[in-house]
Amino acid sequence: MKKSAAEDRRLARFTKICLELPEASRKMMGRHAGFFVRKKTFAYFLDDHHGDGIVGINCKVLPGENTALIAADPKKFYMPAYIGSKGWVGLRLDTGEVDWEEVAELATHSYRLVAPKRLAALVRVDNS
Repeated sequence: MKKSAAEDRRLARFTKICLELPEASRKMMGRHAGFFVRKKTFAYFLDDHHGDGIVGINCKVLPGENTALIAADPKKFYMPAYIGSKGWVGLRLDTGEVDWEEVAELATHSYRLVAPKRLAALVRVDNS
């Protein structure tokens, strides 16, 4: 993993969370990053995606969970462009204190939805 000296601290922390998952990898795309397991995307870090002004992450969730999360806290969660209708949700990292446990939980659940069953089974999920 190549890391720029000026890399956003939120991206660095999110990268650490994602790359702890089995066979996870990161690909940088300008100021954005995609996180993959065997060529399948399980998360994105987006910085001002198409000029929306948001720094956040996008993760896959169970059907209907994205709209429930957004309805429960629309200042924190948002419907991401292009992939929101495909079961993804956005979590803002630019609106105050970030709950990194929540970020890790979202990324882990997304990974488990996308990863092959054998790899997903290696990841422990806390349902506290």
